[in-house]
Amino acid sequence: MLDEVATDIMITQVSDSLYTQLIKTYGGNLPSSEPHSLDEIRKQAFERFKSAGFPTVKQEDWKYTNVQPLVNRQHYVLDAETLSSDDLSLDKAVIPGLDAYRVVMVDGRYNAKLSTAADIHGLSIMPIDQAFDRLCFAKYFAEYADKTDNPFVALNTALFTSGLFIEVGKNVQLQKPIHVIHVASAMKPLFAQVRNLYVISTFAEAEIIESFITDEGAAHNLNNTVSEVVVRESAKLQHYYLQVAGAQGNYLNHTEVYQEKHSLYNHYNCTFPGAAFVRNNINVRLGDSEVESHLYGVTLTAGNQLVDNHTIVDHREPHCESYEWYKNITQDTSTAVFNGKIFVRPDAQKTNAFQQNNNMLIGEKSAVYTKPQLEIFADDVKCSHGCTIGQFDNEALFYLRARGISEAQARVLLVHAFAFDVTSRFANATVREYVEHLVEQGLKAG
Repeated sequence: MLDEVATDIMITQVSDSLYTQLIKTYGGNLPSSEPHSLDEIRKQAFERFKSAGFPTVKQEDWKYTNVQPLVNRQHYVLDAETLSSDDLSLDKAVIPGLDAYRVVMVDGRYNAKLSTAADIHGLSIMPIDQAFDRLCFAKYFAEYADKTDNPFVALNTALFTSGLFIEVGKNVQLQKPIHVIHVASAMKPLFAQVRNLYVISTFAEAEIIESFITDEGAAHNLNNTVSEVVVRESAKLQHYYLQVAGAQGNYLNHTEVYQEKHSLYNHYNCTFPGAAFVRNNINVRLGDSEVESHLYGVTLTAGNQLVDNHTIVDHREPHCESYEWYKNITQDTSTAVFNGKIFVRPDAQKTNAFQQNNNMLIGEKSAVYTKPQLEIFADDVKCSHGCTIGQFDNEALFYLRARGISEAQARVLLVHAFAFDVTSRFANATVREYVEHLVEQGLKAG
């Protein structure tokens, strides 16, 4: 955990509205040794952010997700010289039975002492500010994410001070997953801007598992993270998000994926009771022919949580396939939002696209807002989408209880059965068992 006295030196207070203070202090916390090209990218991004401002509920994509209470409270901003602590417990991120290369990010900063993924042939892992001179950084940074109209992406591009760079070399097939553990630890309210770039080179294969946790004693934190993922020709990536942070956590995650010919990208997005606010934007651009993508999601909410998953699958070229299935289970007074868009561009003939969202409301005062969308501009395609919203099947519950199963266990069994369509598709059996355990644990908590 960051030392409280040192924290006063290493971070800058942001009071008033966050927007006003960011405008006033722009440039004050940025390193002066960056390439000129990055400096220009930052300036253009900040102009876009100033023009747009923070989104409001009047905008369709933020209709059910009000960020104003978050951006109007006092925060501190980490500067470029901030160091992270080594005195942390990573127990909350442990996945039983998982053998993986470990990468630890503390408040967005790479911690080498807690990490084990070093000196692996064909694998480069480093803080993002050490990757500025890489050819692939210049080629891919801000190339895709910054084409979106998300103001948080523009803000992140302009002001990020930390993050992670991963490159898997050509023809490299990693023998173990990369487990990235994001730890929120600051003892004062923190606004963190983290930028990640992952490049999976041609014919490479990798698995990246990202866990989000909160250290004991950590204060309220707001995390604005942008991750750009490039899956090059004939490469394969299995990518997991496991959100198990504490109630102090508030997360704005934007993930932009670009795929080249014959590539495969699978994303598994899981959120459990804990973090007060989670907004995931996951955009997948199928930029060439013969590309395949799968997006799976399981969300279990409790208390007053709000979890919002917005996805875009953009078919740009012919003979591509995408498959998306999200399931939400809401308890207490929590809220889940799903907004999924599939675009099929005029050149994307022979597209095969599927999207499904199923929702189970356990809490009588919980809410689900869902909006699956298809926009098709090609005529030779196979596309479908749909959604369902329901509650517990009381007859099934009665059936199980009549056979001697307790009500609590019966509920667990029914929720497991509901989530099975998604969890059964997880490529990593160890992660699948862990997620199923978190579902059971989250129901008990709820």
